[in-house]
Amino acid sequence: MTSSQLTQAMVVCRKELTDWSRDRRSIMTVLISSLLAPAIIGFMFTNLASRQRQVEDITVPVIGAANAPALVEWLTQQPGIAIVAGPADPEEAVRTRREDVIVVIPDDFAKNFAASTPAQVRLISDGSSQNNRPKVQRVRALFLRYGNEIGSLRLIGRGINPVVASPVQIEDVEVSSAQQRAAMILGFIPLFVMIAAFTGAMSISTDSTAGERERGSLEALLVNPAPRGAIAGGKWLAGTATAMLSVLVTGGLLVALFQYIPLQDLGIKFVLGPAQLVGTLAVVLPLCPLIAAIQMYLATFAKSFKEAQSYLSFLMMAQMVPGMMATMNTMPTKAWMYYVPWIGQQSLLTDVLGNKPIHPLVFTVVTVTNLVIAVIVIRATAGLLVREKIIFGR
Repeated sequence: MTSSQLTQAMVVCRKELTDWSRDRRSIMTVLISSLLAPAIIGFMFTNLASRQRQVEDITVPVIGAANAPALVEWLTQQPGIAIVAGPADPEEAVRTRREDVIVVIPDDFAKNFAASTPAQVRLISDGSSQNNRPKVQRVRALFLRYGNEIGSLRLIGRGINPVVASPVQIEDVEVSSAQQRAAMILGFIPLFVMIAAFTGAMSISTDSTAGERERGSLEALLVNPAPRGAIAGGKWLAGTATAMLSVLVTGGLLVALFQYIPLQDLGIKFVLGPAQLVGTLAVVLPLCPLIAAIQMYLATFAKSFKEAQSYLSFLMMAQMVPGMMATMNTMPTKAWMYYVPWIGQQSLLTDVLGNKPIHPLVFTVVTVTNLVIAVIVIRATAGLLVREKIIFGR
């Protein structure tokens, strides 16, 4: 592209950005897409941490406490555990969510316990309730620990070392860092950042192509003595700018948000600071030109703004598939995947968040690959703008 064509492209870019800034709906789309990820992540982790803190101090209703006084006494000695009498109908109480979990100790508990046979304890809970699950798990863990302690004491009483009951001992040797393990758990964060880039570019990409075609202003623009490549390039630069703006806002809000999310209450050691933000931007920003280019190419075929949005909705769903597969850890990471758009960004972002060392050449190759493909797509879009069917067809 010559300097003259670049100047013309910048004029078109300024025109599209000016039109975009005057459209409140477009600005709201970028703002909402930028705020979506921080809002969802903040609400989700704050809620999980709150539920986890509630497990620290819980009240356990027990029916038949007199049948196992030693067990009940042991439970009351555990930190944060309070024992109260259970209701007359425990199953109904749990079913109606008046209680989260109820312990029922049968009448034959003491007899079976004294005979060294398994003494049954019933835990009544509702597995369909997500809010109750941490509390139920803690109560279950307490009974398992009590059973292990009693089992060890029985073996010692018979002159047997409790170690003989564990013929195989497993020693875990973890080679990954806490940050890397947390990055796998938080693998959905890259997906949200990439969605922000997609939605940030969508307004200009659809309005500057299908929108102008529907309004009939595309013909007036193409009458100007400017090459089709300069016109398509200007619109592409405008879409790229809004996509990058959305990514910058989302990334900045996520970094600020993670300073306040109590991840330590969930047992997660994760740092999202300036280093991770720079790495994230180095991965996602080069993808913005490609996203805007593909959106423009598809929207050029649409006869109306709504039709273009339908096309891009399917494209957005296709973009989410690799991210969802990576989040569920169903897609193994290979070296060649780094250089495939969308898939590569997902893999690279997981490594960046996990503080894995990445050679700078990888970032360079990924950037060049995305830009080259974007330029090819924009040239194809410019070729569409010379077709009468595209210009005049409505």
